[in-house]
Amino acid sequence: MAETSANPHDGGTPPGRRDRLVRRRKALGLTQEDLAALLKVDRSTVVRWERGETEPIPWQRPRLAKALKVTADRLTELLDAASSPRGDHAGDEPRNDPLGGLASGGGRVTVVPRQLPAAIPDFTGRGAELARLTEILDSAGDSTPGTVVISAIGGTAGVGKTALALHWAHRVAGRFPDGQLHVNLRGFGPAGAPATPEEAILNFLVALGVPPDLVPSAPDAQAGLYRSLLGDKRMLVVLDNARDEQQVRSLLPASADSLVIVTSRNQLSGLAAAHGARLLSLDVLSHDEAVALLATRIGADRCAAEPEATAEIAIECARLPLALAVAAAHASERPRFPLSALATELRNAAGRLDALDAADPAASVRTVFSWSYDQLATDAARLFRLLGLHPGPDIGVPAAASLAAADQPSTRRHLHALARAHLVTEDAPGRYALHDLLRAYAVDLARGDPDEAGRAATDRLLDHYLHTAHAATLVMEPTEVPLHLDPPAPGVTPEPIADYQGALAWFQAEHRVLLAAITLAAGIPDRRGWQLPWTMTHFLARGANLLDWVATQQVAVDTATRLGDLPGLAQSLGLLGNAVGVDGEPARARELHERSLALFTRLGDRRGQAKLHHMLFIHDGRRLRFFSALRHSRQALSLCRSIGDKGSEIEVLTTLGWFHSLTGNRGRARKLCSQALSLIEETSFPSMEGTVWGNLGYIAHKQRDFGEAARCYRQAISIFHDLGYVGAEVTALCALGDAHHAAGEAALANEARRRALGYLDGIDQPGAAELRVKLARPILVGTLGQRPTRDPSDAAAAETAAGLVQLNREPS
Repeated sequence: MAETSANPHDGGTPPGRRDRLVRRRKALGLTQEDLAALLKVDRSTVVRWERGETEPIPWQRPRLAKALKVTADRLTELLDAASSPRGDHAGDEPRNDPLGGLASGGGRVTVVPRQLPAAIPDFTGRGAELARLTEILDSAGDSTPGTVVISAIGGTAGVGKTALALHWAHRVAGRFPDGQLHVNLRGFGPAGAPATPEEAILNFLVALGVPPDLVPSAPDAQAGLYRSLLGDKRMLVVLDNARDEQQVRSLLPASADSLVIVTSRNQLSGLAAAHGARLLSLDVLSHDEAVALLATRIGADRCAAEPEATAEIAIECARLPLALAVAAAHASERPRFPLSALATELRNAAGRLDALDAADPAASVRTVFSWSYDQLATDAARLFRLLGLHPGPDIGVPAAASLAAADQPSTRRHLHALARAHLVTEDAPGRYALHDLLRAYAVDLARGDPDEAGRAATDRLLDHYLHTAHAATLVMEPTEVPLHLDPPAPGVTPEPIADYQGALAWFQAEHRVLLAAITLAAGIPDRRGWQLPWTMTHFLARGANLLDWVATQQVAVDTATRLGDLPGLAQSLGLLGNAVGVDGEPARARELHERSLALFTRLGDRRGQAKLHHMLFIHDGRRLRFFSALRHSRQALSLCRSIGDKGSEIEVLTTLGWFHSLTGNRGRARKLCSQALSLIEETSFPSMEGTVWGNLGYIAHKQRDFGEAARCYRQAISIFHDLGYVGAEVTALCALGDAHHAAGEAALANEARRRALGYLDGIDQPGAAELRVKLARPILVGTLGQRPTRDPSDAAAAETAAGLVQLNREPS
């Protein structure tokens, strides 16, 4: 039994058609059969309820209220007889109808607003974002009464917020039978002051059919009437171009069935905190989406005929929808021009914004950016301009503070303001970036500042990176001799580097920025153009970043040459020689080291001479030219001991130990390595400590003491792993595998080699292929991890024989 009689003689409700109940069912898109199925009753039962002939029994009412998405009190109103059987609607006024039936349509014309502007016909991409919006709408069915589901679509200027919102709104408009409301809140743009909430509500009331004479005069009463009219409706409300949360809050309907879409350039996180809004931030298009948009606007055939030019246009437009649309319009206006001509025009960074200008301010990239920039406070606007001077790709808070000559707390606040305005993006915690067009806009604005202000900011920026990188290098290599740096410019606060892991983490975070800073300094040119590469040497060498290592040192040599800076040139030639030697160019490396030694000798720099004699010792020893190698080793040891350079002395002793082990004098080799370890205990030289243990492992291996060899190799592996020296760790792992293999321990050998292969699979650098080949044969672990090669000349052979005898007579 699912109903009771409404006959007056039975004590029920007088019969009468329940029009409000019918309208509520239809508003939800339910047929009588649908409602009956939800309630598990016959359709005839629903028919009798709506005719007013019967009413649900008490236990059926909660299920009916849930199916109709109303409260118990509202269900009672819906079940009240709304009119006589003859269709007279005089009694069809809910007790809380603020306009005498207008809110529910009784006795008056029901207004269903359809305010959505036309959608963009060639909308492209955004599949993930469209799916997310639909997911939000689908999940709204589980919302409790009074919950407002909001999707705040943020994103930088020109990223396509409004286009996405309108495209999706038109797709789902049929799911909102009570209508769609839309307002441009004018938060950003040329169309006068931002709309007030009161102005928007008044427009909504008119759209909902409220006669002017029935609109309350008080703003609070107008807002209350707006919420009442939407109280039981399923309405889509699009609040476009909002400036902030305050502009939006009073426009949110208190309805379980309405959905609000808000677009804004600012992050409206307050809506998420106070109203449970879902925040959907838009990035620029993917490369494929950007190319697809160009093909849609320009023509698929024309883009297919010039795929490279099309791809370049997408890149130069930073994949920003507005910029792509303007570029496509220019291309369409000149159908006889090749797309490569437009790509060339956009390639010029200085004129790129001009190329993306249009007669309509709303279609001019520069103008649209200005609407966000003009909303910034003075200090945040200044920081945005200064960010245009940063070489990219991103910047941390400490560097931004030095750039602006400000403290970090205020700089962090300004960066947050820029992020809220979507003028920068926080791609990683505490790191901010601008896409290329915003960077071009910042540079464009910075041209209006005095030239000296820009030069001072650039000096501060380079000093920040140089002094921080210099400190990090000395933490990573405590025995390294510091450079003589000029004091940092006023306003610069270098970052504190506490320990080795902190130094390594800083270099990893700033690696690409430092490369860009080197290019910036070299272009000035400035001494920092060779000093910054010096600070990166140990970091680049430890991670097998050979391409960057060689490239930065070549920049250093070129910069020092242009400046006529002989000490800088001597340093840079030696470091470039180290880099190209590891990169497999021994002849060029030796030539560079000889030039460096000549300069250090001319300058009277004994420390530099000691380092270069050591490098030439390695060159000659690698070619088994031991007589010449011994001469360089003696000079290197004498020089570094005369100036107390224990770091260089450790390097020379370690290399000597390795070469003695190659000649079979392993007792001497072990003593030299022990001397190096003793000095390391005094000075702390972790990278050389790992090398020494590797050498001791090799010595033990050659003496067929495979257990001792494995122990030494494990020591080296542990040190290199902690330091992040990937290449050295791989070499030591291979040697460990060889030791286990020689001892007949196949399982342990395979484990070590698998670990080495695991590293190699992640290396995408020159030398990785060579290391893979070395896995197939025993590997020599030495100072540079390379086998010596014989010089084919007779003279060299004679020198080798004489040098070998002399080497084994050298005193311990």
